[in-house]
Amino acid sequence: MSRRKAPAPAAPARCTVTVCRGCCCGTAKVPGVDHAAQLATLKAELGPVAQVRAVNCLDACEHANVIVVQPSSAGREAGGRPVWLGLVNDSDATADIAAWVRDGGPGLAEPPVILELYEFGPSRRVRRAVED
Repeated sequence: MSRRKAPAPAAPARCTVTVCRGCCCGTAKVPGVDHAAQLATLKAELGPVAQVRAVNCLDACEHANVIVVQPSSAGREAGGRPVWLGLVNDSDATADIAAWVRDGGPGLAEPPVILELYEFGPSRRVRRAVED
């Protein structure tokens, strides 16, 4: 008689951190930034707690480098919404984003106050394309 293992419970949905790496973000058009190191840092620091993905272009080039932090399912249930951050061009800002996401991200943890300086609202068309 064989016993079937019960399926493992699904892991709770994690935050998603979307890093733009398109025509402007992540390129020499934004000088003085180690773009590869920025992405590697986010992946290394957030791998256990969030999905980090690089995308081609978020169509918000005037804010390069752009990072979008989408809440986990628990964060969304608590009222969290995606947060768009622009001009993320230094390691301190990257570290602040990583710390916030490790703490729970949108809806579950207050972002460091300094991140208010980076936050912007994209057009509805762009926002729908990324957040849906």
